[in-house]
Amino acid sequence: MSALTKGRYLFIPGLLLLVYCTASVISKGATGDAQPDALPSVQGTLPHFIQEPEDAYIVKSNPIKLRCRAAPALQIFFKCNGEWVHQNEHFSQEYKDLNTGLKVREVMINVSRQQVEDFHGPEDYWCLCVAWSHLGTSKSRKATVRIAYLRKNFEQDPQGKEVPINGMIVLHCRPPEGVPVAEVEWLKNEELVSSLTDDNIDTRADHNLIINEARLSDSGNYTCLASNIVAKRRSATATVIVFVNGGWSLWTEWSPCNVPCGRGVQKRSRTCTNPAPLNGGAFCEGMSVQKITCNALCPIDGGWDEWSEWTVCSSQCDRQRSRECNSPAPRHRGRMCEGNSEASENCTDGLCTQSMDSSNDVALYSGLGAGIIAVAILVVAVMLYRKNHSEYGVDVIDSSALTGGFQSFNFKTTRQGNPLLLNSSMQPDLTVGRTYSTSLCFQDATDKELFDPLPDIKVKVQSSFMVSLGVAERAEFHAKGPAETFPRDLSRDYCGTMDRRKKGLLTLNGPFSSCKEQLRTSGVFGHPGGRLVVPNTGVSLLVPHGAVAENMSWEMYMVINQGEASVQTLEGCEILLGPEVTYGPQGLDLFCPVAMTIAHCAEMDAENWNVQLKKKTQDNKWEEVMSVEQESTSCYCLMDSTSCHLLLDQPGSYALVGEPLTQAAVKRLKLAVFGSMEAGSVSYSLRVYCVDDTPHAFQGVVAAERSRGGQLLEEPKMLPFRANTFSLQVSIQDVPQFLWSIKPFTTCQEFSFPQVWCSNQQPLHCAFSLERYSPATAQLSCKISVRQVKGHEQILQVYTAVAETEKESVPFFMQTDCTITSQTGSKAFKIPLSIRQRICATFDTANAKGKDWQLLAQKLHLDRNLGYFAKQQSPSAVILSLWEARHQDSADLDSLASALEEIGKIHSRSSPKDQDEPETDFNHIEAVSLSGQTTEDSAPEYTG
Repeated sequence: MSALTKGRYLFIPGLLLLVYCTASVISKGATGDAQPDALPSVQGTLPHFIQEPEDAYIVKSNPIKLRCRAAPALQIFFKCNGEWVHQNEHFSQEYKDLNTGLKVREVMINVSRQQVEDFHGPEDYWCLCVAWSHLGTSKSRKATVRIAYLRKNFEQDPQGKEVPINGMIVLHCRPPEGVPVAEVEWLKNEELVSSLTDDNIDTRADHNLIINEARLSDSGNYTCLASNIVAKRRSATATVIVFVNGGWSLWTEWSPCNVPCGRGVQKRSRTCTNPAPLNGGAFCEGMSVQKITCNALCPIDGGWDEWSEWTVCSSQCDRQRSRECNSPAPRHRGRMCEGNSEASENCTDGLCTQSMDSSNDVALYSGLGAGIIAVAILVVAVMLYRKNHSEYGVDVIDSSALTGGFQSFNFKTTRQGNPLLLNSSMQPDLTVGRTYSTSLCFQDATDKELFDPLPDIKVKVQSSFMVSLGVAERAEFHAKGPAETFPRDLSRDYCGTMDRRKKGLLTLNGPFSSCKEQLRTSGVFGHPGGRLVVPNTGVSLLVPHGAVAENMSWEMYMVINQGEASVQTLEGCEILLGPEVTYGPQGLDLFCPVAMTIAHCAEMDAENWNVQLKKKTQDNKWEEVMSVEQESTSCYCLMDSTSCHLLLDQPGSYALVGEPLTQAAVKRLKLAVFGSMEAGSVSYSLRVYCVDDTPHAFQGVVAAERSRGGQLLEEPKMLPFRANTFSLQVSIQDVPQFLWSIKPFTTCQEFSFPQVWCSNQQPLHCAFSLERYSPATAQLSCKISVRQVKGHEQILQVYTAVAETEKESVPFFMQTDCTITSQTGSKAFKIPLSIRQRICATFDTANAKGKDWQLLAQKLHLDRNLGYFAKQQSPSAVILSLWEARHQDSADLDSLASALEEIGKIHSRSSPKDQDEPETDFNHIEAVSLSGQTTEDSAPEYTG
């Protein structure tokens, strides 16, 4: 049947139309090819879909749109789930394709969420397009319509891991169920991780993250991110820690034998820094220090051979003989032979004579005799002048004569009219010059007995008038060697001076013996532990809970040594930085180390100081226990700004000594000025003390001044004293000249550098004696300047009443009459016992997440020399004991509570269940710190 005569029925939902199709005769049937001259709107082809409906997802309640385009097409209708979509639900338009000239029809329908939900079939909701042309129909592809969603919970969250460096890291992630299927990305510390930029990272199609070789930089918080067109979901955060196990460095070279002669010890050390343990990695196993015995060859001094025979008498009438230093020859640093190796004598019994010109000798001897006579006359003239002018008021311009030489100085009497007024604006009379020489003595005999710190002190003095004019000679301690070689090359001067003054400088027993009863304390301690304190000295001993076995007790004591047995054998340029302390008894058997605190006077800087802990041996010699900067498993040393905290296993006598490495090394001096009125006199004595800045050293000054009724006139101040070999000057200034007079040559006094630097806890002092012109003068005001040449300066302002009726003692600043020397039981500790036990139980146990005692030490800033803690039965308990000793002067637990809170926050993300323990401890500690007391332990015992 041809297209001309054929009729078709077209079904449209709700309509049945009879369409008569007319067309030109097609020679080759209904599907024949068009003629070349045919119009572009070829009517003999089936519809061709230009756009077919695509799969779609309904997001929330938003309907989706399905579109179809076909050409040539007379009609296009959608069919969904086998049923025709009503004509009213179609949106159609028709336009002509400009390129082909064919009519293009486009149809669109909306599909709602309700339609999809109401469909219940064996497959998903689907739709297709049916297009009609004159020749027939065509069907498009099926497009599915699904409701999009994304579940909230991941089927598998990534888990945190701790892996060694260079190990493999595999993080698994299974995203939540969703339509369409969620895509997965990985975040590290909230930044996108891409395998395109890092070949070491592999993100697989199964959503896992693989790091082939772990690096330190791979540590962080990893999150799996799943997303589709509906939403984004984040997994739980997985914390990855890449740790490094510690490794030993190479051994150092063996040290020289520690004795110059005989049997001694050599040692070598290594550090756990190759690499250092990081992120909870294991500490190195083994010892950091090795010691071996050594035998140092003893020095052999040289001895002379026999003299050789005399030579033949020469033409000069003499003969010679010689000997050699070979019996024995000096070896092993032995001394050379003393004496001459050659000798000569006249061999003619004086019969051989020679002519000599004696005129030069006569002139030489005459000159020497005249010089001696002139000096004698000059000395007599000076003595006569002093005798005639002893009542005149003079002010010293040059004090160099006081140091042993004879140099001229100028003086001028005060102006007429007011003989007591010294006007600093007057120009000195430089026309008259005389010489004067004397030695400076302390005016008060009791002063010298109580406070004379060193024998044979030479002091330079200068007048305040000279200082005000700015023409004073600069006082310095002149070292024999160049200053820039300090301290290694000062053995001839600085260190040699120390050796010459050992009895005066390096002996701890000083003149302040009045407070010996305060320098020993004792107490009986059992299993609960306790604390010993030497009042007002900065020295204490903490006996931890559990250090003494149950059902046992020890009577323990602590002494600040003041007797003959003291640090008198320091080597080289070492000085004592704090008191020498002994604790006992001998044979004390404890389960864990005690914590001893000793105050020191050094401005700590590892670049400028070499600080060592020394212990007295049984033969009263001192041996090095450890250097503060070294790591040791035998003891622990923690240096704070003013105190040193020691963890000790063995009782004995300990001392902290320091050796300056550069001129920038500084030790602190405490400066104090005391005054007292001499009974029945118009003289008032000012005493200025320079003492090492430790409570123990200052207590000696305080006790002595109390016994003599002295008054502290100004709060003590601190002066940094540098190891630059320059002296210390003390001068009195701004004394009211019309009310007070000061004896000549005492306005400025000076201590040499070795006296100050090597004082070793012994006080230095100088005295200024003032006289008032009228008994009615009741006030004294002046300034005391204490300065180091080319160093720092401090000013002590004095303003006090000096009337004899006012005998009330001025309070001594920063000194307390502490009578409690021993505490036992729970109140001796700041951390309650139950909290301490819970912390130890939490951190002593190895934890895969790194929450162990090493993290506790890090947060408490005690993460040095971890090898010492590692060998303890309970590292956490020892760390807490050290914390107790370090914070014994503070009244709260803030630092410990903050550390525990920070640890809890670190681990709350990776494992919320693990944070309750430290958080609970923190809450309890905070509550105790606020209330200031706890009721769970028994009350302490106090002994005074």
